Amino acid sequence: MRQRALIAIAAAAALVVTVALSLALGSRGIDLGTVWNALVDLDPEDPEQLIVRELRASRTLIGVLAGAALGVAGALMQSLTRNPFADPGLLGINAGASLAVVIALTAGLGGGFAAQVPIAFVGAGIAAVVVYAIGARGAAAGAPVRLALAGVALTALITSVTYAVLLVDDATLEQYRLWVAGSLTGRQSEDVTALIPIVLVAIAVALLASRQLQAVALGEDAARALGISIGGIRTLTIVIVTLLAASATAAAGPLVFVGLAVPHLARTLVGASLPWLLVVSALGGAALVLVCDVVGRLIAPPSEIGVGITTAMIGGLIFALMARRMKVVEL
Repeated sequence: MRQRALIAIAAAAALVVTVALSLALGSRGIDLGTVWNALVDLDPEDPEQLIVRELRASRTLIGVLAGAALGVAGALMQSLTRNPFADPGLLGINAGASLAVVIALTAGLGGGFAAQVPIAFVGAGIAAVVVYAIGARGAAAGAPVRLALAGVALTALITSVTYAVLLVDDATLEQYRLWVAGSLTGRQSEDVTALIPIVLVAIAVALLASRQLQAVALGEDAARALGISIGGIRTLTIVIVTLLAASATAAAGPLVFVGLAVPHLARTLVGASLPWLLVVSALGGAALVLVCDVVGRLIAPPSEIGVGITTAMIGGLIFALMARRMKVVEL
């Protein structure tokens, strides 16, 4: 318990550091004193404080929101499917969001990030519902293997439809290219803040239900003996994963490897205790997204590289090193 608490504190400290870096670093470096003043005592005449308050603060908030959501969603998905290499994309969430955005762009309805946020959210939700509807048929309703197979099949189908639309519409392809790269900029604050209560409530419910899900993951017979509704807890988990991953995808675009690498690394540090795993995954996911965003700002100034690209690069590298050096943690 003490070791897990220390790891959680270290993860929280790492997040604080990455938040400070996100507020201070960019094409124009700003000292931490100015950053602090911008947050607690804004001087509207100071251009550096305005940069922090008007641009970087919202960008940092989106990164924390998306990273924490993906970290928790990945941890839940791995526990639900008993697969340490599962991620939220297994439910077709990224594919559903992408297809919804492509259809909206083709119809002339998805111009600008403000319009794309609700569109991506709805598309991701519909895809997850369809996957669960397919996987919940028959005697093994909601079984992890059925859900995984349904997710893989639907993702392949949706992706093929998405590419087919893009190949015949160059204008849509150009707009889609900007969205799929992932970004923490260009979002309206009201669109992002609307997602905050969804993410916070979903994470809170996940923590409250974590012990029941852990009991199901350890064995269905034992869970039934404890009076746990296996179908009910699986359905609740799918709903939570959908809300979290859809919120992150809508806010920042499809970010890969965060929901895969972070929970797996967290499990090697805190073990299989799901409550601790969710806490560390949330903190670690938020920190990773912010680090990737800062790297994207600094790697080619004054231009930027989308956070979706840097998360794929850095997250993929981290996961490759983990696969090479660490023992896979069984669930």
